[in-house]
Amino acid sequence: MRSEWLALCLVVLLALGACSGGEPEILSARSSDNPLLKEWRTPFEAPPFEEVRERHYRPAFETGMEGQLAEIAAIAESAEAPTFDNTIEVLERTGRILVRVYNVFSALNSANTNDELQALAKEINPRLAQHQDDILMNATLFVRVKAVYGQRDEINLTPEQRKLLDETYRDFVRGGANLDEDRKARLRSINEELSRLSTQFGENLLKEMNSIALLIEDEGDLAGLPQSVRDGAAETAADQGHEGSWGFTLQRTSWTPFLQLSERRDLRQNLYEAYTNLGRNNNEYDNKALAARIATLRAERAALLGYETHADFVLEKNMAERPDRVAALLDKLWKPTLAKAKAERAELQAMLKGEGGDFALAAWDWWFYTEKLRRAKFDFDEQVVKPYFQLENVLQAAFDVAHKLFGVVFAMRTDVPVYHPDVRAYEVKDADGAHLGLFYVDYFTRQSKEGGAWMGNFREQRKEDNRDVRPIVYNVCNFSKPSAGQPALLSLDEARTLFHEFGHALHGLLAAGTYESLSGTNVPADFVEFPSQMMENWAFAPEVLPTYARHHESGEPIPDDLIEKLQKAKRFNQGFRTAEYLAASILDMRWHTLRDAEERDPVTFENEIMQAIGMIPEISSRYRTPYFGHIFSGGYSAGYYSYVWAEVLDADGFEAFKQRGLFDPDLALSYRKNILEPGGSEAPMELYKRFRGAEPNIKPLLARKGLDTT
Repeated sequence: MRSEWLALCLVVLLALGACSGGEPEILSARSSDNPLLKEWRTPFEAPPFEEVRERHYRPAFETGMEGQLAEIAAIAESAEAPTFDNTIEVLERTGRILVRVYNVFSALNSANTNDELQALAKEINPRLAQHQDDILMNATLFVRVKAVYGQRDEINLTPEQRKLLDETYRDFVRGGANLDEDRKARLRSINEELSRLSTQFGENLLKEMNSIALLIEDEGDLAGLPQSVRDGAAETAADQGHEGSWGFTLQRTSWTPFLQLSERRDLRQNLYEAYTNLGRNNNEYDNKALAARIATLRAERAALLGYETHADFVLEKNMAERPDRVAALLDKLWKPTLAKAKAERAELQAMLKGEGGDFALAAWDWWFYTEKLRRAKFDFDEQVVKPYFQLENVLQAAFDVAHKLFGVVFAMRTDVPVYHPDVRAYEVKDADGAHLGLFYVDYFTRQSKEGGAWMGNFREQRKEDNRDVRPIVYNVCNFSKPSAGQPALLSLDEARTLFHEFGHALHGLLAAGTYESLSGTNVPADFVEFPSQMMENWAFAPEVLPTYARHHESGEPIPDDLIEKLQKAKRFNQGFRTAEYLAASILDMRWHTLRDAEERDPVTFENEIMQAIGMIPEISSRYRTPYFGHIFSGGYSAGYYSYVWAEVLDADGFEAFKQRGLFDPDLALSYRKNILEPGGSEAPMELYKRFRGAEPNIKPLLARKGLDTT
């Protein structure tokens, strides 16, 4: 879910079942020299990246859209009476070419983009939105879908077939099928504009985030920074034409270590303010007007479709179902979180004063004094721990955990095409040796890559023609690339991120559904983060850490006393971490529970929200409106709360493993069969109860975070 148009197109390309992979059934004359349209004679039918050029995408998209519309016309104009088989199931299988092209294009435009790809995205995204509308607003097709849906209680369907029918009908209704022609025309216009604006929002953010925000020319200004951070900053500066200097960008892997370790308070302030002013500098990359317009259009679209707000529209398909349920969860957590954050602030201020500081703690001080306090309270220094977290070992640990839980094996393949030299590919096999899928990892930051971390698919799992078509999955992160000859060392957060995205990957790789639109991670947004956050629990478990955390120079395992310190420090700074996350979730919900078409000034609107919830000035929302890519250019609008909703599930779910053993085979099998394999084929709460035996309890999460709600 990397952009608004992606989220829109997934409705038709996935929810309507555009199957990817395999030989396309409909090819035009454009396919004669276009690798995107030919059969992929590569290992596991992996995309032939080395053959694909920018010029291939536009004709491939055209062929894909033409082909799917022809398939749609054949279904809509069929003389046969509509049935599940000849309408719903056939519809599920349309658009094979289009999804194949889309999967490659969207992945590379996010992870290895260039000016040509970005220009094409601006052109093609509105076309894809129109294409979606052409299908979902096809009145003749909807008559057939509606007819099958009307017979749903009389026809003999499996639970998975019934879910596909329900979702297909609902997607048509949500896509405007029941509107009159005037309102359909307006909905088309809104969808087209949203696709254009969200694409521009993401492009602006990428360009400003990757530019150097703090350039240091005097080595004395690097006081407090370890050599690894200095080396990375020197490479960043050199890459952008500042040889002999040190550059810090607004990527988290760049600015976070500076705020944590730099002894120059004035420079910390400069970099912090540069980050919190991302997208609001009144320059060519300013996102304020874009965000306001996007929120207004979403509110109008929701009203057109009969919903009170955009949040109501989104949450209808999520576990939460209604905005008031999200608000109740956020409120339950916000009050104790704010109290804990204030207590943390007082502790940091006391330390600052004790060191002779005569100033009030500011937001750009929090990270710096937090690191000092962590060392003082727990004798725990992340810079001492970091040498034990070598990227190769952390990745192997994730593979080992998956093997111990599910029996799966990961084997590197050097014969599989990759889209960048930093990318590696692995074949994934089940315990019995059966092929499960292909897995790519792309871990290092570069200017051609969006910020953040994510999982995606080049092909999703499905069953068709008595064949189980296995998925092709990728993980993308933004870890600092080491200098030549040096190992890649991860921070604790980065190691956690690797396990998080790997959890998403397993959700896709172990999928065992029939229909692609219900397979793998095609689940409600507030359930999709459950398997990823669940996997994080194994990253630092005392039973797992010693197996992979070895010093990159000596090879010695991480000492027991250091593991003990790490465990004790788990709850440290939870007030800050939870407050910045919850504030962003609240901001997201406030933008998307607007009921009118008035465009708000984002700065004023956001400040009013933060003041209303009592946010302390020393902490900012994790994402402020102009750089809140998750909700304005990604697929998390009215859904950023999903991480904490899923955290309730993962804290409760992991309790079972703590009680029965982290690698209990029966429990692991239940987790695989009831959570990972079914995808979206059943209601997520039913799947969870089947795994856990009851609905989730919030108490384990509160205990994990050390939040007292009494």
